[in-house]
Amino acid sequence: MIHPNPESPLNYLPPLQSQYDVIVIGGGPAGCTTAALVAEYGHSVLLLERAQLPRFHVGESLIPETYWPLKRLDLIDRLKQSAFPRKYSVQFVSDGVKESAPFYFERYNQHESSVTWQVNRGEFDQMLMDRARELGTIAHTSAHVTDVIFECTQAVGVKCRLLNEDGGRSEREIRCRVVVDATGQSAFISSRRGQRDADPMLKKGTIWTYWRGAHRDSGKDEGATLIMQTPGKKSWFWYIPLQDDVVSIGCTGGMKYLFDKDAGSVEAVYDRELTRCPAMQKRLVNATRCTDFFTTKDFSYYSREGAGNGWLLVGDAFGFIDPVYSSGVYLALKGGEFAADAIHDALQRSDLSGSRLGQWQPLYKQGIENFRKLVYAFYAENFSFGMFLKEHPQYKSNMVDILVGDVFKPGVGDIFDAMGALKPAMDMPLTRPAMA
Repeated sequence: MIHPNPESPLNYLPPLQSQYDVIVIGGGPAGCTTAALVAEYGHSVLLLERAQLPRFHVGESLIPETYWPLKRLDLIDRLKQSAFPRKYSVQFVSDGVKESAPFYFERYNQHESSVTWQVNRGEFDQMLMDRARELGTIAHTSAHVTDVIFECTQAVGVKCRLLNEDGGRSEREIRCRVVVDATGQSAFISSRRGQRDADPMLKKGTIWTYWRGAHRDSGKDEGATLIMQTPGKKSWFWYIPLQDDVVSIGCTGGMKYLFDKDAGSVEAVYDRELTRCPAMQKRLVNATRCTDFFTTKDFSYYSREGAGNGWLLVGDAFGFIDPVYSSGVYLALKGGEFAADAIHDALQRSDLSGSRLGQWQPLYKQGIENFRKLVYAFYAENFSFGMFLKEHPQYKSNMVDILVGDVFKPGVGDIFDAMGALKPAMDMPLTRPAMA
């Protein structure tokens, strides 16, 4: 196996081989975690990332359970030494004005994992890729994978365009025993196979931007994530404080509600929703928007098939759930950890079947399902978490477990038996146009 020279920069790239044990497509948290841990097992790994790093990406808030895969990657000390704000709690606001008490993670778990981080994703993802390289992964950025090579039903490699030193590109065909699709919401394999399905109950979209100088609470609350619902649960805002006095503030709502053709520009819709959220408005009195607006639409989906002969999906390529509980990075890290262990087992056994490579996915799907059902409850009309816990206090620990990310814990989903089959409110435009 080729390892980078420890005295060379991390971007040192040995000559490409024609064959690797594993090729990972995508250098986000899922791809880097999978690559790092498979390489640590001693297998040869090539990671191909289309963008240059560091790159911009949304999804900045880490939940407590991210601690454990990050600890396995030996990155906790680096995060402690970083400038990323510490996150001790999450706070919820209903009807745009009613602020709950902060939910402090350490009250339920005294372990240091109860303090997590609000990360700049460009720096965080670079940290993960650096770690993958340290453990032996050969990682190329500006690498465009154009196809996965199949022989009958077996994935056996990829076709890609790589950036040369002279700025040109070269076409390469590189073979491997296992292809890992970690391409995020592009979902390279499942999209091409027609196996990506949107969640019909969560047809949501988001408008977000970044502000400088927004009000932050003091002390331990300075780094808190705030989740603010507007009246009637029409939309909700996230407030995620980042380093350098910048705050990520996004508004999520139904596709028709936010992006109806008569709703106006994204800035107009964002401003419209701010007027419906006084709790957010007061935090922006002395703030200045410091970026343009960004949007993402209809982002809750799943892939019907998560693994096949010689290939598997990880992270957002497998599926994505609404961002309200900040589950994305955790599921990417944990899925990468699960996948790496399954790949090592499959390579050891010389059994590269979909059932062997995807042996972890039924448990993983159950964890996603626990997040999904809690998301449904968040959007459901006439449902209150406070009222539910008053009537069913025995389920408070289940609620806490899901909020911190302990969604693979046996019995944690029992809470949904008591909740019943909740459904999100219907997505309707703010006002219907007059009939002709």
